[in-house]
Amino acid sequence: MSFFPKISFQCEVEEYLTKVFRNNELITALGPQEAENKYQSLLSHLSHPPSFTTVRVNTHLASVKHVKKLLFEEIQKQFKGLCVPVLEHPKLQDILLIPVIGPRRDLKKHASEVVVGAQCGYAVLRGAHVYVPGIVSTSRFVKAGDLVSVYSDIEGKCKRGAKEFEGVKVFLGNGISELSRSEIFSSNGPLKGLGVRMIEPVYLSPSFESVLPSHLFLQNLPSVVVSHILNPQPGEKILDMCAAPGGKTTHLATLMHDQGEVIAMDRIANKVKKIKQNAELLQLNCIKAFCYDGTKALSVEKREDEQEGPPFLPESFDRILLDAPCSGMGQRPNMAYSSTLKEVTSYQPLQRKLFTVAVKLLKPGGVLVYSTCTITLSENEEQVAWALKRFPCLQLHPQEPHIGGEGMKGAGLSLDQLKLLQRFDPSAVTLQGMDINSLQDSREDDLISLANKDCIGFFIAKFIKSNSK
Repeated sequence: MSFFPKISFQCEVEEYLTKVFRNNELITALGPQEAENKYQSLLSHLSHPPSFTTVRVNTHLASVKHVKKLLFEEIQKQFKGLCVPVLEHPKLQDILLIPVIGPRRDLKKHASEVVVGAQCGYAVLRGAHVYVPGIVSTSRFVKAGDLVSVYSDIEGKCKRGAKEFEGVKVFLGNGISELSRSEIFSSNGPLKGLGVRMIEPVYLSPSFESVLPSHLFLQNLPSVVVSHILNPQPGEKILDMCAAPGGKTTHLATLMHDQGEVIAMDRIANKVKKIKQNAELLQLNCIKAFCYDGTKALSVEKREDEQEGPPFLPESFDRILLDAPCSGMGQRPNMAYSSTLKEVTSYQPLQRKLFTVAVKLLKPGGVLVYSTCTITLSENEEQVAWALKRFPCLQLHPQEPHIGGEGMKGAGLSLDQLKLLQRFDPSAVTLQGMDINSLQDSREDDLISLANKDCIGFFIAKFIKSNSK
């Protein structure tokens, strides 16, 4: 039941992906028709938001039960009494799941239009209001208080300040403009703040703007799974190599009961600032964040004893999370993927550089978890095959909890090895909408099962380092 068009790619990227999802191993296992059906289903899923909003509870400050009660009250207020449940996950006991209602097909479109950029549009589909920097165009006579229909310019072709746009645009729902057209496109430079308050979004998700900020962290379900798989223990020294914006960093610190040390690194100063802000907001003190390139984090010389930050000596860490920079093709919703093939294929060598440093920084007996939010073989299963060959000291290890599917065929890994991997594949479930009636008729177990499958595309591998060679 596809509401939006399938995700589109540049021609060379589309050819590349078609080969990936029609590789010989996959065709032999599934047959050409089934492989093709799964690929087309995946493309449809990627352009739609996941079926659930996932929030992680900061258990360092509050219990899940307490936050669940507060969140349920907040959602009832936002949805004007509409009874949408807040679900606890049986295997991920620090998250709450809120079903997304939609797509709503009966919304009336208004004559006044507001066109937003693609990234702003994707945020709206996941519950956000429209903020002024995201607005690209409005109808000629839009005034504060007007009812407007909001559209996303998914191809980025609308000129800023245009009075009408006839290009490819996708309807996101209706809202009330908070500002006039002249205020939005003021000659004094772009305003900040709220531009359109969404009142009838196509997908109804709660807004988390200023909602329990120290108690909740908005996070995709597989991103929460990663930290549980690393399973940090109080008192350990943990490295989060590519940490911004700090969702997994703060989760690791919470799982350790804020006891021990979590070193977070990122190359971009503003992103490191964000990690520090999130740590402060969630009142976590064991996090130390540094602006540093992870590929250079291994020290070749003896360090000063008092030196806290990178580079680090070999075998410095008990556990390492490498949530690697990647092509990001698993992110949802995304209707038009703009990267070139050169950009897509540039990530594999970078990931290998980071991985090599991670192996050297890990203590013998330590745990290394590698993850990405993409769907390619080259950044996922091929990296596992390469790592096992390149580093005899590494062994694949079972993952707990194992919520996603097994790894994808095509990289020459054995069936036993594929079962140790975890690939979250949105096409594993039929694309379906949810209205309030079907929600109330659904069993909680079925809703949890849907949440496990209909999430972003994601990949996780867990390794144990057996010795220091």
